[in-house]
Amino acid sequence: MKVFIVLALAIASVSAGVMPQDVPMHPRDMPAKPSIEGRITNGYNALEGQFPYQVGLSFSSSSGGWWCGGSIISNQWVLTAAHCTSGAQSVTAYFGAVMRTNAKLTYTVSSANFRQHASYNPSTLANDISLIQTPAVGFTYYINKVALPALANSYSTYAGQRAIASGWGKTSDAAAGVTNYLQYQTYDIISVDQCQRTYGSAVASKNVLCIATPNKSSTCQGDSGGPLVLVSNGVLVGVTSYVSSAGCQSGAPSGFTRVTSYLDWIRSYTGIYYA
Repeated sequence: MKVFIVLALAIASVSAGVMPQDVPMHPRDMPAKPSIEGRITNGYNALEGQFPYQVGLSFSSSSGGWWCGGSIISNQWVLTAAHCTSGAQSVTAYFGAVMRTNAKLTYTVSSANFRQHASYNPSTLANDISLIQTPAVGFTYYINKVALPALANSYSTYAGQRAIASGWGKTSDAAAGVTNYLQYQTYDIISVDQCQRTYGSAVASKNVLCIATPNKSSTCQGDSGGPLVLVSNGVLVGVTSYVSSAGCQSGAPSGFTRVTSYLDWIRSYTGIYYA
């Protein structure tokens, strides 16, 4: 299957005029020892209440389980990645957690509560976005929603802006030990053109944001579906989608589903209004 995906990406990119130099991969799909814990590579420990919008998501299926992140966007909706919900039968959502196993609140819901984008394409990684509906949660200092972008910002490139990614992803590509603590790191958003030089235009499309990953710091396995939030105003602009198949510490850009491209889709299910 991996060979097919690589070939499909190469063909699509050539036809679009941009040849990929690297192969992307969903963090969830990276080889690893069985574990649902970890951290952003070379990140920092989060403080209680620092990221109240962060949700931990433990998915279950007949073939096993996996861990992802998500973002609270209302008291009943969590935004995550389609490659996280894909194939899952249920999910347990952990709200207000810094130490993953010590959440302020947990809810378990079935796949009937998932709203996965109908055009998600695991071959090109396109439309990698999903919604999960949960019972209503009360907002506190530890549990709260993150702001969605305004429609007026739909055409902003965000290139050059600083943004924070957070999650419980792997500590390194070769990590045997893991941490239970929520991690975060601040990154520079790069232009789509820069990202296309690595992954080609079939993957690094206008519906994607990418970050530079210097000093072996990046999102990694376990961070999938988690938030990318602007430092300047606390607005959610990205959903963790892919890293290089060469590894989280390879130095290649990390890709995020661009939230502004899906504002109407989000509203169609949630009714959330944004300016």
